[in-house]
Amino acid sequence: MSIGRLLAGYRDGSSDAGQVVAHAYERARSAAQPAWISLVPWAQVKASLGRLRRADAALLPLYGIPFAVKDNIDVAGVPTTAACPAYAYTPDADAFVVERLMAAGAIPIGKTNMDQFAAGLTGTRTPFGACSSVVDARYVSGGSSSGSAVVVADGTVPFALATDTAGSGRVPAAFNAIVGLKATLGTIGTRGVVPACRSLDCVSLMTTGAGDAARVLDLAAGPDPLDPYSRTGVATRPLPLGASGARIAVPRPEQMVFCGDRFAAAAWQRALSRVRALGWELVEIDLGPFAEAARLLYEGPWIAERYAAVGQFVADHRRRVDPIVRRVIMAGREHSAIDAFAAAHRLAELRLATRAVWERADAVLLPTAPTIFTAAEIADEPIARNSLLGTYTNFVNLLDLCAVAVPGGAREDGLPFGVSLIAPAGADRALLTLAGHWSAEQVTGEEPGDRDIVRLAVVGAHLSGEPLNHQLAGAGARLAETLATAPGYRLYALPDTEPPKPGMVGGGPSDGPGIEVEVWELPTAAFGALVAGVPPPLVIGTIALEDGRKVKGFLCEADAVVGATDITRFGGWRAYRVALGPAEAGVG
Repeated sequence: MSIGRLLAGYRDGSSDAGQVVAHAYERARSAAQPAWISLVPWAQVKASLGRLRRADAALLPLYGIPFAVKDNIDVAGVPTTAACPAYAYTPDADAFVVERLMAAGAIPIGKTNMDQFAAGLTGTRTPFGACSSVVDARYVSGGSSSGSAVVVADGTVPFALATDTAGSGRVPAAFNAIVGLKATLGTIGTRGVVPACRSLDCVSLMTTGAGDAARVLDLAAGPDPLDPYSRTGVATRPLPLGASGARIAVPRPEQMVFCGDRFAAAAWQRALSRVRALGWELVEIDLGPFAEAARLLYEGPWIAERYAAVGQFVADHRRRVDPIVRRVIMAGREHSAIDAFAAAHRLAELRLATRAVWERADAVLLPTAPTIFTAAEIADEPIARNSLLGTYTNFVNLLDLCAVAVPGGAREDGLPFGVSLIAPAGADRALLTLAGHWSAEQVTGEEPGDRDIVRLAVVGAHLSGEPLNHQLAGAGARLAETLATAPGYRLYALPDTEPPKPGMVGGGPSDGPGIEVEVWELPTAAFGALVAGVPPPLVIGTIALEDGRKVKGFLCEADAVVGATDITRFGGWRAYRVALGPAEAGVG
């Protein structure tokens, strides 16, 4: 789901805004992951749709586009919890950024899960249940903007609002193979946002592509006369707009940190090869000053700013706050004013030390995170491993930089790998242009009609988290959306297959249930290679979706399901496997 596709559908009459918003709302209501904390009341959503119908669509650049809002950003009439029920309040007014986007025609449908008080990079510090990566459910979603990343990555909404103080909008983007933009400080107003470190807080954007991020940024950005941290007059920094000629800085090899993850290290080497293939010039730099600035964020007195934001509430409600979050925030009391001034002086020196980089390079390229952890690994070392995830993100706001996280391609083990392009304040839009060039080979088909992309519906072992999903990830595929087929299909559990697989055939009742599918986008060449390896009795055919579209997808030869167990009533392979239970499903 992309903004460009939806708007094109509205223009040519192939899509209806009311139906699109209702479908997104229903998907949010029935989501399997705990990505949503609350939904905007349907009556409120209908009222927004009613106002749209009375408006001129041509004058609303986000007409009928559903979006999600991280639950530390206010939506009028909907509780803001910051993932702490005891803290909840119901605002009378929308946050500044929500107000701007709604004025452009966008419709918020719900509030998303997060690390409590935005204090974390894992997505596990929440009483509402931890989200997991859409690529592999064993691994964390990243945080703190966990829910916002998941609901864009799973195709529920085309964009979501998040926040990013230390990497909270970029790490989850990397772990879910989407785009995460952290704009220049003060570009998008933070009035109506629960503060984390108020002087460093940013509203960030989650999208499926760089083009959509640029589209939303143009509408979300703007001066707020009531926000003391809103900035105007930031000099626009131009960068090369062509596909070649950019100077890209990277650290010296010995400065790279991957936590012993050889798959991440190999993915980084492929990223460097991509830079060369794009015709960009590689410039080697000393990452030391950036890394020292990153350590200041949590090892220095800026942690006291977190205490200034919510510390008294945490102190008064100790038993109702996540224990790790409580420990992090209460540590802010240990720093003095002397510490704060000393750190401020050192940060000024580090800003001066890094200034020379921008004379030699247009942007810095880094892994978004050094590795990815399972939920179990985070539980074993919740603070140390959380800190490691911010290795390449923590310094960005302290040094007044902007950054965009983009998919870097699947690792050899099928897990996601993300990279970030980073530049000085004011380079946001030019940075997104570079991100678009970077993604051209990784994520194509951002607009309808692209001939280099194939949309493929998968129904069984290729679903996210299933044993063969790595074949899609390894081919550079991107999850576009999860939905159901049109009625008229039956699903069978095929006997004697390894790994276990279903077979879907036509001939079902016209009023029967649809079958859950994921639609993936992959390059045409990769599609051909995948088709060549499909083993019988599976075949690739044309599948009708519930919204009337038709895509290529996995079907089964009819004679292969004779005598097989009909599992149509479960509505999908995942639901059937859950009903079997771990032992019978072969899940350890």
